[in-house]
Amino acid sequence: MKKTLLLYSKGLAMGAVDVVPGFSGGTVALITGIYDKLLASFSAIPQALMLVARGRIAAAWQACNASFLLVVLMGILSSVFTLARAISYLMSEHPVPLWAFFFGLVLVSVYLVGREVAVWRGNRLISFAIGLAFALWITLAVPMQLSADPLMLFFAGAIAISAMILPGISGSFILVLLGLYPLVLGALKNFDLPVLAVFCAGCVLGLLTFSKLLSWLLANMRDLTMAFLAGLMLGSLVKVWPWKQTLTWQTNRHGESFPLEQVNLLPWQFADASGDDAQLLFAIALSLGAIALVLGMEWLARRRQVEEI
Repeated sequence: MKKTLLLYSKGLAMGAVDVVPGFSGGTVALITGIYDKLLASFSAIPQALMLVARGRIAAAWQACNASFLLVVLMGILSSVFTLARAISYLMSEHPVPLWAFFFGLVLVSVYLVGREVAVWRGNRLISFAIGLAFALWITLAVPMQLSADPLMLFFAGAIAISAMILPGISGSFILVLLGLYPLVLGALKNFDLPVLAVFCAGCVLGLLTFSKLLSWLLANMRDLTMAFLAGLMLGSLVKVWPWKQTLTWQTNRHGESFPLEQVNLLPWQFADASGDDAQLLFAIALSLGAIALVLGMEWLARRRQVEEI
């Protein structure tokens, strides 16, 4: 029961950060020590479905480690549906403290992912640079405004879920770039089942295809993949910078407004532009607290692994 509750809490943490554009649930899975196991379980689902078709239910359950997957997914879904309103409120009313906390989370995660690279050689540094450049290109891209028809929503789900399981790139941020974030977040907050059904169907497709590829990369080119992911996470810090000025807004069909285009400012520039307190000391404290939290979680995860051995 203790292990199940701990695993469920990791799922809760993954779901909480997946709601926020800029931070990935895959990062949480990585720093809590369940990332490889999670990817392996997802990539084994097609094999499990084939076993189910042959009537081998028990073998299918074991093949994809369904008990593990169900606990994590229950945690993710519980968090997404219960915290969507809270995260939305914090983004609207207390953006600087929220983004400062996530900035600290991402910053320390760059170190933890980079530490996974056994030897930093030339090809690893090139992979890191490619990841950094890709993240900067993604985060600095001007958001599009795609139509919210079912086909587009389906493919958006497939793309977003692929990003969500990558440490460093947020699926929510991909939705922002596609111009569909307000629609999906509004659907979560208001339990808009038709929208959620189409989006989730796309998520299932993306999850089954991309997790297999990522599992293969980690098994065969782990150092290069981890170096790329470290660069990806470092570049994503641009998106989670706490002090922003919103240039354009987007409104969903429930009448709720969300930032679309934003620019980063220095704390004193933010205070001049917005007339609000930059909350610099509080933001620094929250960032340091996030770093301490992640290092503590990582230490506990490593200690538990040693105890199990």
